[in-house]
Amino acid sequence: MVDLADAQIERFQRDGFLVIDHFLELEQVESARRRFEPLFRGEFETGLQPDEWNWHAGRDAEDLTHQICNGWKSDRIVAGIVLQAEIRRMTAMLAGWTGARIAQDNVIWKPPGAKPLGFHQDDSYCRWVAPSGYVTVWMALDDTTAAGGMIEYARGSHRWGIFPPIRQFHAPDNYRDALDSAARQVGVTPEIVKIEVPAGGCVVHDGKTWHGSDTNRSKAPRRSLVTHCIAAEARFHPSEVSPIYSRYRRIDDDRMDESFFPILWTRHGYRSPYLQAVNSQTVRGPAS
Repeated sequence: MVDLADAQIERFQRDGFLVIDHFLELEQVESARRRFEPLFRGEFETGLQPDEWNWHAGRDAEDLTHQICNGWKSDRIVAGIVLQAEIRRMTAMLAGWTGARIAQDNVIWKPPGAKPLGFHQDDSYCRWVAPSGYVTVWMALDDTTAAGGMIEYARGSHRWGIFPPIRQFHAPDNYRDALDSAARQVGVTPEIVKIEVPAGGCVVHDGKTWHGSDTNRSKAPRRSLVTHCIAAEARFHPSEVSPIYSRYRRIDDDRMDESFFPILWTRHGYRSPYLQAVNSQTVRGPAS
């Protein structure tokens, strides 16, 4: 269990992100790494395709960052990591929520030579939720290095307000273009922090914090799992629509079904009941 000190909470509130050098155990890291190649080949252990599958082996260029969204629905090893209660307890504590549920996850693989991901704010993509606002946990599965296309943050940028979604997320010519434009609008010079953590480390960031990553110029891959959390009491926005995630909204009902947006933790001890079985798969995987 990660016990956050008052100084860490204050740092998160000041900077818009918090680095934790040790979060996942090595066994979890190695188990997750083994799932990347099958997932991006389209071998989905549960039989379900993820909600977004942005890079397909044999279809897309090798120098593009590989990304899957909601891999937890397709693979129980991924699910056991991105749905763990500790992530939600930590995000709820930092956000001041009474509980947290998952909105979506990311499975990200940046092989050597993979191009940048543009600087953006997660909350630009969270308008379909009420109340809007993510807290995100980015978990490193490989040691991150200066040359390896590590995640970068603009310190304090969560106080700039929310900007529209960026024009080009994958492989932009200038991955800081949208960040620089936003900084000019608010009259500041961005302070960029490049995150170097060992495999198993993580960063928790506010959904309004600008972040992105450069080209992987190293000879090693940079793999990560990401969980985007929302408040446990969140509902679908009455008018804003996500072309992907609003498909899970029932007619005339704005409640979020826990089958698709499970509650991971509340202060009262509640957790979507089926997650107990999910977490037992974290390392072992399904019986063969």
